[in-house]
Amino acid sequence: MSLHEDAVLVLKSYEYGGDTAQEELRRAYLDHLALHPDGMWKACGAGHLTASALVVDPERGRVLLTLHRKLRMWLQMGGHCEPGDATLAEAALREATEESGIAGLTLLAGGPVTLDRHPIPAPCNWHLDVQYAALAPSGSTERISDESLDLRWFAYDEVAGVADSSVARLVARTRAALDGGR
Repeated sequence: MSLHEDAVLVLKSYEYGGDTAQEELRRAYLDHLALHPDGMWKACGAGHLTASALVVDPERGRVLLTLHRKLRMWLQMGGHCEPGDATLAEAALREATEESGIAGLTLLAGGPVTLDRHPIPAPCNWHLDVQYAALAPSGSTERISDESLDLRWFAYDEVAGVADSSVARLVARTRAALDGGR
């Protein structure tokens, strides 16, 4: 199965919890993939899917964010899919591991936590981000990557004060998923 085919299956089964905005994004992502066979790749000028993961330490009620080197914003770990990625989940886990330096991350069961579409500079126009949550093993230690200016743990309630609304939504949906709801 190709990464494109996996993405279609993931999006078809995505549980959006009755959220109409998430359902609209899900349909837009599926339409995008139907129109663009290259819609998984950075080279797709109309935009492309990306995979990210919010690294969570539920025992301590905190998340690890990266101060993105280019954007200079606190964000979850994530980025572009690569040819070696077999699935969106694998791409999200790879990105989270590379950018956090934490070995042994595991994705929260149940698939993506949320979807987020955001504009990017030309030549591409959009990132269609499929967002997961990755659980940090107890006692793990982060290590900064070349893509980050900084890595820092934030309590759940601190995120809205340092990150944009998309990250705050991701934290809220992750917390709901951790509590058993989507």
